[in-house]
Amino acid sequence: MNKKMVLFTLGKLLKVEAGLLLLPLLVSLIYQEKVTTSYAFVSIFVFLVGFLLCRKTPKNRNIYAKEGFFIVGVSWCLLSLFGALPFVLTGEIPSFTNAFFETVSGFTTTGSSILSTLEGMSHASLFWRSFTHWVGGMGILVFTVAFIPLASGRTMHILKAEMPGPVIGKLVSKVRVTARILYVIYGALTVLQIVLLIIGGMPVFDSMLNSFATAGTGGFSVTDAGIAGYNSAYIDGVITVFMILFGINFNLIYFFIIGKIIPVLKSEELRGYLTIIAAATILITVNIASQYPSYLKAFRYAVFQVASIITTTGFATADYDLWPMFSQVILLSLMFIGACAGSTGGGIKVSRIMMLSKHALQELKRILHSRTVTTLNFEGEAIAPKTISNIHSYLVLYLLVFASSLLIISLENVDFHTTFSAVATCINNVGPGFNGVGPTHNFGFLSNLSKWTLSFAMLAGRLEIFPILILFSKSFWRS
Repeated sequence: MNKKMVLFTLGKLLKVEAGLLLLPLLVSLIYQEKVTTSYAFVSIFVFLVGFLLCRKTPKNRNIYAKEGFFIVGVSWCLLSLFGALPFVLTGEIPSFTNAFFETVSGFTTTGSSILSTLEGMSHASLFWRSFTHWVGGMGILVFTVAFIPLASGRTMHILKAEMPGPVIGKLVSKVRVTARILYVIYGALTVLQIVLLIIGGMPVFDSMLNSFATAGTGGFSVTDAGIAGYNSAYIDGVITVFMILFGINFNLIYFFIIGKIIPVLKSEELRGYLTIIAAATILITVNIASQYPSYLKAFRYAVFQVASIITTTGFATADYDLWPMFSQVILLSLMFIGACAGSTGGGIKVSRIMMLSKHALQELKRILHSRTVTTLNFEGEAIAPKTISNIHSYLVLYLLVFASSLLIISLENVDFHTTFSAVATCINNVGPGFNGVGPTHNFGFLSNLSKWTLSFAMLAGRLEIFPILILFSKSFWRS
């Protein structure tokens, strides 16, 4: 392993985080809050640690697959550890375990919270809490690759390890330019949503933070009432549209922007994603219609919750714990399906579900007709056997992490619905679960062991298992 390059890259990333911490510092100055000193201290401290790690530029600046996975796995842990410090120093989340859980939930765009109320929190901490969603949505390493020189080549390994999905492609020949294009689109869509929310009457500060949470598909709220507190069909509609939009593969959004409509229309994953949203919305609307004065009102709440859950954003405008079991099961299923590959959403991903479904049908045909020779195609191309193998490996590891986490959380001795959904919502980076961790509750009642376990599940889910678990492999550490 190129250890010097690993430390150099980690140092660069910490310096980036130190720079990002200046934004909540600026917010605290604008609102003249007492937390300014805490954010200034953490920013300086993180910068100094980063400076010490990257003060010497390595001669060998290549990053290979091994270094890429290590950098991604370790950097997300470090960024969360240092990112939790402002909450502890300001005293707004005095417990480091709680602060770490909240920060991991932010960076991984999960949105699960230990806070029972947001009243009394400083604007700076509310900003940092939601801004971690925006940073983590596209990936801080992608941001670093885009705007800060790291290596002489092979940075694609970093992009592959951090970006969600079974396969990662480049929009243009250079990885750095690809990352830059992705962030420009990401930023432009975020600004557009901020403007539209302001037009709808939402305060500027709230518009920014809710847009950060939507873009990163995170779901941290600005107020205790959340999005429901604005009681606006317009605001619900804008956020619904942008949640769905941020759940789409950014490559397709890029193609649409530059006028290449055919690849967008031919995308199997996009069609599958929109079909699932439409079907789930219709079924839930019919199922909950009796609880609302009209079908239109039922549709408004159904489509918002469906978009929120499948994109793993985690916003809520209704207490779906009160909905019929049929609707709850649909929402629970959407937690696992997740959004499209190459988006900011979590979950297993629509593309994986579709590939595995096609592979299962192919195997069924082989059993019935042993001499039949078939080719497995997806998005107009043959699926490489290695891709299917990787998906199977991912699912096995996913289930192992899920089962292990579920076993540990079961020590809390709460009801099964709460226990199961707590693990499901964290490993899929959704946010709220059901019952005790539902949309009107939080994770604060859990023990420290459970919070650390769920923090691990959130990191494993966001990085899609491999970059985290590979750190515990003996073979990884051999020469």
